[in-house]
Amino acid sequence: MKERTSITLRKRLLPSGRTTLYLDYICNGKRRVESLKLFLEPETSRADKQKNRETLKYAETILAKRKVQIQNKEFGFKQDFADETNFYEYYDALCTQRLGKESRGNWGNWLSARQHMLKYDPQLKKRKFSEIDARWVQGFKDYLEKDAYAWGCDFRERIKDHPLSRNSKLSYFNKLRACINQALEERIISVNPMLGIEGFKAEEGKRMYLTIDEVRLLAQTPCPYPNIKRAFLFSCLTGLRRSDILKLTWGEVQEQSGFTRIIFKQKKTGGQEYLDISPQAAELMGKRGKNDENVFTDIHSPSCTNDTIKLWVANAGIRKEITFHCGRHTFAVMMLDLGTDIYTVSKLLGHRELSTTQIYAKVLDKNKQAAVARIPDVLNPLPAQTEDGASETDDEKSK
Repeated sequence: MKERTSITLRKRLLPSGRTTLYLDYICNGKRRVESLKLFLEPETSRADKQKNRETLKYAETILAKRKVQIQNKEFGFKQDFADETNFYEYYDALCTQRLGKESRGNWGNWLSARQHMLKYDPQLKKRKFSEIDARWVQGFKDYLEKDAYAWGCDFRERIKDHPLSRNSKLSYFNKLRACINQALEERIISVNPMLGIEGFKAEEGKRMYLTIDEVRLLAQTPCPYPNIKRAFLFSCLTGLRRSDILKLTWGEVQEQSGFTRIIFKQKKTGGQEYLDISPQAAELMGKRGKNDENVFTDIHSPSCTNDTIKLWVANAGIRKEITFHCGRHTFAVMMLDLGTDIYTVSKLLGHRELSTTQIYAKVLDKNKQAAVARIPDVLNPLPAQTEDGASETDDEKSK
């Protein structure tokens, strides 16, 4: 008997207000869904409407492609899925694959997420993907929200347990999401158990930065470790992360059209970047070495670096909690303060999403500054009026 298959593009409204798009398959009464990882945003502007039209058009293109694949029997509905694969072993393999390919901190979050999943489900090492359903996912989210705490997988004795921060919950839940998405792509599972389950929202962190005058002051203040001073000021003038500064080699530094250009891959994102830097930043790199030599050396560990910067900043008389990463924040705010448009700032920072850069625009909002500057003086009395309507101040000026 010939199988009859129908496929429909559907929408589902999420609690956040976004609408997720997915394909709904029905074959001889049996149903499954395919998440497209596409979302329609609440339409508050013309740009939102245009973006949603493009997203919907792309989703319809995928729908048409799937229909052709079904007709050509390239996308068999009854294709076997490997949902008997051990979930824990699969997740553990993803952790191993990421070692050395991304930041140490993010790799550590993969391990921490695994430990929290074990704490939530002690039988996890025996679980198959077929057992990781929507109820299990919702349970893990509830555990992160209500029961998990910082260092919860650290068995050393502590005075007090601290609840997980909002961003830690987001990171750990997203590690599960990444694992599930990978399993979908590899056709280990046919249904996304996270579909319709809203994740955690990021907590907006405080962006600490230095003003231009404070950077000038730091440049004139001695630092116990000159190489750390050069590297931090270089970050303030280029926006480069500590990880990218540490791995920068002279082979990635070129001269082009009167500018010094750095061509490198971001360690965090893996994105290829082409960054023109100012003459001051180029001067901080020092004398050119061999192509395979690092530009900046003897920077030491993050804790040593930040302790040095803290002492250096205090000696300069600056009362701010500054770390090495604040150099990147300083560059972003400085660029906006000098009138650089946000799109260009986004490109200079190597951001994938403009929304990431908009956080800095919120930190430095010129319109807000102009608005409060227009508030009239309400704390001092108005000048007394003379009989002809002129103020006493005006009469005094005419004498």
